[in-house]
Amino acid sequence: MRSRPVRALTSGAPAAQFAAVTRIALYQARTGIDPARNAAALVAAVEDAARGGARLLFTPEMSGLLDRDRMRGAPNLRTEAEDEVLDAVRKAAARSGIWVHLGSLALRRDDGRLNNRGFVIDSSGEIRASYDKLHLFDVDLPTGESWRESASYAPGERAVVVDTPAGPLGLAICYDLRFPDLFRALTDAGARIVSVPAAFTVPTGKAHWHILLRARAIEAGIFVVAAAQSGRHEDGRETYGHSLVADPWGEILLDMAEEEGLGFAEIDPARIDEVRSRLPAIDHRRPLPPVEFLG
Repeated sequence: MRSRPVRALTSGAPAAQFAAVTRIALYQARTGIDPARNAAALVAAVEDAARGGARLLFTPEMSGLLDRDRMRGAPNLRTEAEDEVLDAVRKAAARSGIWVHLGSLALRRDDGRLNNRGFVIDSSGEIRASYDKLHLFDVDLPTGESWRESASYAPGERAVVVDTPAGPLGLAICYDLRFPDLFRALTDAGARIVSVPAAFTVPTGKAHWHILLRARAIEAGIFVVAAAQSGRHEDGRETYGHSLVADPWGEILLDMAEEEGLGFAEIDPARIDEVRSRLPAIDHRRPLPPVEFLG
């Protein structure tokens, strides 16, 4: 396994804080080309999640803007300090007293490229962690769809685990799901939940979405939370939806199918301990030895 540096961001809170069952919410979005409208929808989701009793809301990849027309979308791209969607969600989190994992935003860099960056925002509106997508989606699909994220985006350079009310949370984004070495690094660093905000294409979603999310949960005995984009978007693309929560045994606790809106689930840390006591694969991990190729 290629090792990755993992930055663990802790709040200093005692472990007992994470012992209780935690209600979470997932926002399944159909993000469009207008950041102001997208921000208003996110603020409403934050408020509704808090009213529904959630302590932590998860939103999809590209929650602030989804526009594959680069010329049209370029004027709407901002730096982190200037981004109106991030600012609106931070203020909404503080007003509603809820944590938010803002799945990701497209943000300008000083070198002219972009970062696909997610944020964990606490209930006072402070940013507790950020994570830049490590693996970029450069593929040609059998349907004729072609995607080249590396043409615009720079890859991240670190993995991140952060304390939250639901427990230590590892951060991933969409295509990262296909790289189990990242999940191994996150869970070796103590993650008991991994979030996978996404904007999966329909062909890849139908083929692999549920299988991969369940596999990542089973491998380490963790909860996997995946808030997703869904449906036909203003820019013409279609995304798969099916925002879901998988438990440490691989059982699906929530599957939102294709409808936009909120879903709720419970994160029970005792379930992690129960599964790991029955099947302690995470405790049996060993450093991978050199591979001997015999031709």
